[in-house]
Amino acid sequence: MGAHCCHDTKFDGVDPAYKRALIAVIAINAAMFLVEMPMGFVGQSQALKADALDFLGDTATYAISLAVIGRALAVRAKAALLKGISLLLMGLWVLGSTLYTVFYLHEPAALIMGSVGVAALLANLASVLLLMRFKDGDANVRSVWLCSRNDAIGNLMVILAASGVWASGTAWPDLVVASIMASLFISGALSIIRQAGHELRHHRHAPAE
Repeated sequence: MGAHCCHDTKFDGVDPAYKRALIAVIAINAAMFLVEMPMGFVGQSQALKADALDFLGDTATYAISLAVIGRALAVRAKAALLKGISLLLMGLWVLGSTLYTVFYLHEPAALIMGSVGVAALLANLASVLLLMRFKDGDANVRSVWLCSRNDAIGNLMVILAASGVWASGTAWPDLVVASIMASLFISGALSIIRQAGHELRHHRHAPAE
């Protein structure tokens, strides 16, 4: 089945090329979490920690996406709903931890932020290129695309935050970027939840074949 919409039928991921791309993206995200989280603590960067947590969340949710490919629409939609809720909780956690950090300002290491941010951006751009032709699909497939796209945007912001920290000599650019990334998580989560909910309602009201 192709990766393009056809009337109300959307690509459901049943394509060996898509599965190979998804496996590669899972490996990229797992590797970047192992690199970025320690660097977030070393560099005292809230934005890097938020981005590393996103890599971990993506690794888990992409694995779920891979596991439910070929399953019934209701199963795929419920998996996407679970991923949306998880992303929403992660966004709220990042937002809360960033607000907490405001009261304990430590200037992050701009060099660490910038260099790790560039590496993360390259990793996510590779993921986006692998997934681009599969971006229009059901909630399960689209959730993968939205996460990868938002990750690349987040990496650009981490690099901008590193520049801001270096230029200003304060932690505020890092905290602002972490807050924006949290809002991206929440926005993407709500989009996934809405589409998954729509697919579940459509499934319930669809005539039995």
